[in-house]
Amino acid sequence: MSRIGNNPIAIPEGVTIEVNDNIITVKGKLGELTQEYSGVSVKIEDGQAWVTRPSDSKEHKAKHGLYRSLILNMVEGVSKGWTKELELVGVGYRASHQGQKLDLALGFSHNIVLELAPEVKVETVSEKGKNPIVKLTSHDKQLVGQIAAKIRSFRKPEPYKGKGIKFVGEQLRRKAGKSA
Repeated sequence: MSRIGNNPIAIPEGVTIEVNDNIITVKGKLGELTQEYSGVSVKIEDGQAWVTRPSDSKEHKAKHGLYRSLILNMVEGVSKGWTKELELVGVGYRASHQGQKLDLALGFSHNIVLELAPEVKVETVSEKGKNPIVKLTSHDKQLVGQIAAKIRSFRKPEPYKGKGIKFVGEQLRRKAGKSA
């Protein structure tokens, strides 16, 4: 039994949810998101959204919790927004942005220039003596996570010195070096 799927989704003020033919649309102050769904039904009553399943089959149980989580992420996204922060650890690693273009210097022979989606706001913070930080903000949690993973894939943190691109607050598994 899905415990997550049974919880109601509180709809904050300023957010509207529309359900039409297996497509759910969530609108808020930060934007609008749509999601297709199947195998479950969505009801909106008294400022809450409820996701219910027709039977206790394995497929319906899986989709019950999944779609409840997706709808909750959409509601939080259009009301508050989602942010991911990446930290560039390494000598000479730099990040700068100009509009929707992110320019990364990661120790390769050339800089990596990444064109970001218009829904994502990018901000770079470079302070003297601290590692550069890239902040990605959007109303779409999936898009922010996908772009953050793409940026991280350019130079994943290595286990010996910890150099590379990591999420802020991420704990890395470190290894001891050669023992003489």
